[in-house]
Amino acid sequence: MENIAVIILAAGKGSRMKSDLAKVLHEVAGKSMVNHVIEMAYEIAAGHIHVVVGHQADRVQKEILKYHNVHFAFQKKLLGTGDAVRVALPGLDSGIEHVLVLCGDVPLIKKQTIVDLISAHQALKSELTVLAVKVNDPTGYGRIIQDNHGQLLAIREEADATDVEKHISLVNSGIFCFEKEFLHANLGRIQNNNSQEEYYLTDLVEIAVRDNAKTLVRVTQDADQVMGVNTIEQLSRINAAFHKASNELS
Repeated sequence: MENIAVIILAAGKGSRMKSDLAKVLHEVAGKSMVNHVIEMAYEIAAGHIHVVVGHQADRVQKEILKYHNVHFAFQKKLLGTGDAVRVALPGLDSGIEHVLVLCGDVPLIKKQTIVDLISAHQALKSELTVLAVKVNDPTGYGRIIQDNHGQLLAIREEADATDVEKHISLVNSGIFCFEKEFLHANLGRIQNNNSQEEYYLTDLVEIAVRDNAKTLVRVTQDADQVMGVNTIEQLSRINAAFHKASNELS
């Protein structure tokens, strides 16, 4: 796909993993999670893949470079997803028009899901497109807030959600497609006045709504594909889902 760059967020500590190993280096089916994500990204935008590293940056880079030739951006302080994308943006080639943001801890994501996301984003000339999924237990995920017509209004992180919002089962996968110019114009407007004192990439939704920018919610029905990993228990579920999918293909 032309004029697209991929930013993969891989800077976090993963403190809930209760491990000394950086979260994205934990393995699924014998391969680090971040390398699963990069393999898929190569099919979308080979040559334009930018990985944001921070915690254990040298170790993460070394593991990636065993298998892949990518660009790296360094997040000096772990100030949130918005800041992570901000540090990566200057490294993108001038001809890039669209930016796909992936999470380094979502190893089951499939190429076709991302192709569909990008195609919808481009066809509808959206400036911000989010991949969402409906889950039985939305605990821990950012909730997709929409109006009565399905128009995206906000993505509310759980720590900042109201009791009513916490019952919303449509959640943010953490995967986005943006117009690059929209990011350039608006990343600096994100504030860190939230419970984590971080710069949330998701706050760009409310900025877009205020500015009447075009936004889009793309829903996938496959929750396993966008399952992130924050705990060892979730890592076990990811491994089980991976092996189940492999067995179905064989």
